Amino acid sequence: MAKVNIRNEIRFILNGRDVVLSSVAPDATLLDWLRLDRSLRGTKEGCAEGDCGACTVLVGRLSAGGLIYESVNACIRFLGSLDGTHVVTVEHLRGQPGQLHPVQQAMVDFHGSQCGFCTPGFVMSLYGLWMKSPDPSNAAIEKALQGNLCRCTGYEAIMRAAHAISSYGKAAKDPLAVERKAITARLEALRDGARVEIGSAKARLIVPANVDDFATVLDQEPGATIVAGSTDVGLWVTKHMRDISPAVFIGNLDGLCTVSEDKGVISIGAGVTYTEAFSMLAKRIPALGPLFDRIGGEQVRNMGTIGGNIANGSPIGDTPPPLIALGARLTLRKGQKRRTIPLEAFFIAYGRQDRQPGEFVEAVHVPVPAKGEKFAVYKITKRRDEDITAALGAFLLTLAKDGTVADVRIAYGGMAATPKRASFVEKALLGKPWTEETVETAMAQYAGDFTPLTDMRASAEYRALAAKNLLLRFFVETTGTRAPFQVSRNEAA
Repeated sequence: MAKVNIRNEIRFILNGRDVVLSSVAPDATLLDWLRLDRSLRGTKEGCAEGDCGACTVLVGRLSAGGLIYESVNACIRFLGSLDGTHVVTVEHLRGQPGQLHPVQQAMVDFHGSQCGFCTPGFVMSLYGLWMKSPDPSNAAIEKALQGNLCRCTGYEAIMRAAHAISSYGKAAKDPLAVERKAITARLEALRDGARVEIGSAKARLIVPANVDDFATVLDQEPGATIVAGSTDVGLWVTKHMRDISPAVFIGNLDGLCTVSEDKGVISIGAGVTYTEAFSMLAKRIPALGPLFDRIGGEQVRNMGTIGGNIANGSPIGDTPPPLIALGARLTLRKGQKRRTIPLEAFFIAYGRQDRQPGEFVEAVHVPVPAKGEKFAVYKITKRRDEDITAALGAFLLTLAKDGTVADVRIAYGGMAATPKRASFVEKALLGKPWTEETVETAMAQYAGDFTPLTDMRASAEYRALAAKNLLLRFFVETTGTRAPFQVSRNEAA
């Protein structure tokens, strides 16, 4: 590999000004820096975990399609991830001389604010939506505001304000639109192909120059914390006060941000966000669309990556169960060497994955269900828009011409220490007719596959009951019949 230059500073644009920082802690968050170092206190701290949206800002970045702006949670976004970006805070919004910005004026006129604490976050989320869709539907507005909590005004007034924004001004004349070419040129000028290294000894922050450089860095620093979207690692810092040094930020690496399809297999780079993957996956595997819409809020989906969701090995990660059911495979890389394994083999035990020191997740390869295969995924949470999963079940079924089960793959999250196949249930179904009697018999086999725990998300009894009823739901939906039987709470244990 060619030698790369090393730069000891991060460079980005804050609102309209260039920023150069040569002293940045690996765990420094954008929110703290904005409020404490730059006195930009319109961006609020609410939950410090990416749930409430009070800290919402826009981050513009260069992509294959040009400059795009996305809403993100500043509370869990690290400064180290901002090299080569444009950060836009609520203070940067401006209308005609002496007037509020159209989004702000709409919020005022339609009474979208009471206490005002959450208002800047709502304004920034609506701003990002308005720039992309000046005349949004109710569904688009609701999706854009999934990650913003309002405790006093209520959403109805905010929805009315969202519909009225374009009556106060044209998105095409907004400064972000007018200045797009100039900002693009400034961001392109920041791209010098260098690796960023700030700090010394263990307390270092590293932004690799490219994927090959990332492999080199990780080979030299196998104990480093890899940070892609920081939707999980951010909480390690803000909630658990963990030391993540040295930290390697990979969210900007083009080589990890590609989505492609070849011969019925979709390959997703480890740095691809949920938002970037949504279009392809929702079109080719429609059942994944509604699932992705329930992974956090828009800000989380704009930051979080599928590769990170897999690599962290959480037993309640949303993407591993459906990808396991689909028969996905995982490419791991160490230096210039690669190996590809079934995704289900990656998860060994709680907190343990089949990843060697210096090895990283490079891509996941997802087969598109063949014609005639039936696939579904169901997520159980206390609230529909909650991203803390109690249980998640994914099902892939192939029926033979005689109506018997030719192949079946069932995977669950939240039921064990790792995302896991329901092997006993699958065996009970394989080769049998896809009927009420077969399904009822198979449901009794869950005890052989899972011994769920009781925690803040759900009781063990509830999880066992939910797991069985998700199979029942899949049966009902694939046969088009009404539920012929149901599992009682007493049968769940």
